[in-house]
Amino acid sequence: MSKGPISAFIEEHYRHFNAAALLDAAKGYEDQLKMGNPMLVSLAGAMSTAELGRSFAEMIRQGKVQMISCTGANLEEDIMNLVAHSHYERIPGYRDLTAAQEMELLDRGLNRVTDTCIPEEEAFRRLQKHIHGIWKNAESMGERYFPHEYMYQMLLSGVLEEYYEIDPKNSWMLAAAEMNIPIIVPGWEDSTMGNIFASYCIKGELKPSTMKSGIEYMTYLAGLYQKMAGNHGIGFFQIGGGIAGDFPICVVPMLMQDMEMDDLPLWSYFCQISDSTTSYGSYSGAVPNEKITWGKLHADTPKFIVESDATIVAPLIFGYILGW
Repeated sequence: MSKGPISAFIEEHYRHFNAAALLDAAKGYEDQLKMGNPMLVSLAGAMSTAELGRSFAEMIRQGKVQMISCTGANLEEDIMNLVAHSHYERIPGYRDLTAAQEMELLDRGLNRVTDTCIPEEEAFRRLQKHIHGIWKNAESMGERYFPHEYMYQMLLSGVLEEYYEIDPKNSWMLAAAEMNIPIIVPGWEDSTMGNIFASYCIKGELKPSTMKSGIEYMTYLAGLYQKMAGNHGIGFFQIGGGIAGDFPICVVPMLMQDMEMDDLPLWSYFCQISDSTTSYGSYSGAVPNEKITWGKLHADTPKFIVESDATIVAPLIFGYILGW
């Protein structure tokens, strides 16, 4: 595949330090795809609100992502952007806001994520109205699903189409639903929809068992890894840190050490984009070699870390892989 102007710019100018790490990581990702190795991408932070879908959705559609791990916030916020984009407000001078100005945003139903405010009514409540019915229907039928499966049902049903405010091709969740990409969502309860689901359980309107749990996500992931890894493993591309990355990468040592599957291949590639500096006990800031001691990576595994802002780095790497 011939490369476009963005890729050519990267190859010409990104030659040293973090810039070189970016290019090396992108080429390493391409090498994994050429070898036929599946790729997992993990999303932490607020990458959906940062509109990563503008590049990530195309990665999914072109078969360059086979599995996703993300926080509950990233799962829902891509759909929120899909149905409520015109109601978002950007605040470039967010660092200068006073506490009183923050209260004014709250009073207007605007929840701030750095320089971007998510609208309560048009985003959260719009999804709540539809997802609640899907939860209730599953419970009445005695069915149980994962959080991402309920989101897929909502997207594929078409009930949200009347609200679309961006080009659907820029929604990574819609692309993932259409491709039926497996998604792992550890700690889903720590999200707006997770909080809403918990509130219905407290009120007695839903049962906690209607939602499959984190332990079930780990067992689901264990099955996926064994099925997809083959003889060479799966590549791991981590955006940010935290549970979105730590949860899925642990499946390999769990299978090898606790399930005694000695012949299982380790992760075949690892890259992390992070602005977390190495510090005492920080997993997000840990260098990739630390993962060798935990049985996650091999000494020979291609390892990359790009210490920079993921909102800048991830679209460039995806653009390079897509040949833009």
